[in-house]
Amino acid sequence: MKLPEKLVQGDKIAIISSARKVVMEEIQFAIETVTSWGFEVVLGKNLFAQQNQFAGSDEQRAEDLQTMLDDKSVKAILFARGGYGTVRVIDKINFFEFKKNPKWICGFSDITILHSHIHSHFGIATLHSPMAFNFSKTPTEVLEKIKFVLLNSTSLVYETEKHLLNKSGNAKGILVGGNLSMLYSALGSESDVDTEGKILFLEDLDEYLYHIDRMMMSLKRAGKLKNLAGLVIGGMNDMKDNTIPFGKNAEEIILDAVKEYDFPVCFNFSSGHISNNFPLIFGREIELSVGKKTMLTFNNGTA
Repeated sequence: MKLPEKLVQGDKIAIISSARKVVMEEIQFAIETVTSWGFEVVLGKNLFAQQNQFAGSDEQRAEDLQTMLDDKSVKAILFARGGYGTVRVIDKINFFEFKKNPKWICGFSDITILHSHIHSHFGIATLHSPMAFNFSKTPTEVLEKIKFVLLNSTSLVYETEKHLLNKSGNAKGILVGGNLSMLYSALGSESDVDTEGKILFLEDLDEYLYHIDRMMMSLKRAGKLKNLAGLVIGGMNDMKDNTIPFGKNAEEIILDAVKEYDFPVCFNFSSGHISNNFPLIFGREIELSVGKKTMLTFNNGTA
């Protein structure tokens, strides 16, 4: 995997939306924050366009993404917000210039389709992180971690407390993944995630518990789980159940899907649809140690 170049003061960071519509007030704090870091913010031509729930038409959203991918002066793309819509435009995108001049792709949730597509086809690292819409509700410590990655592209170390469902062990591998629903929807497509020998990160929000089970069974049947080096589970928030209970919570459903395998599993990692959505460098080799505490360490250099 290849890391994008680290940024320097004065570099341009673009803000675009490939999914849900957004207004200036919702991203003003992010603009001010990124500017305070010493970067120049460039807004997509169609950023504030609107078409029903989307930030403009598929063509408008694709145009902004293509423009910023091709612009060599733009060193990172911060997505405005998620929701739904990136999957509708990804097949319209030409990644030729991006492959020659990689830049940081920063976002999560709906942006998972881009993370997965880029890793599987081009071997370029991306940043699973809060989006511009989320900045105003994101703790300073998390925002500073994003700044650190952009300016340094070096090691990160995270430590979490033990979870009752954790499976102990140590692993090393490339970190991939993102939103479970998005990875599930990409199965069999050009953006299907490559999990062979990797450490997989999963998170999700506002799903029925039986949906979580169905998605995990689909990943398992597609061979995405059996050859993992490790599994890291982030926020699994606001799950819903039916009148007749499913009988397990989201974490128990996930553990049930992987209990026959030997790799370590970490639950309750601080990333996903939660305020402490710490950035993760997808496409980077990490060391995962699950025991009395969980340590997740990003190694120096390129993966």
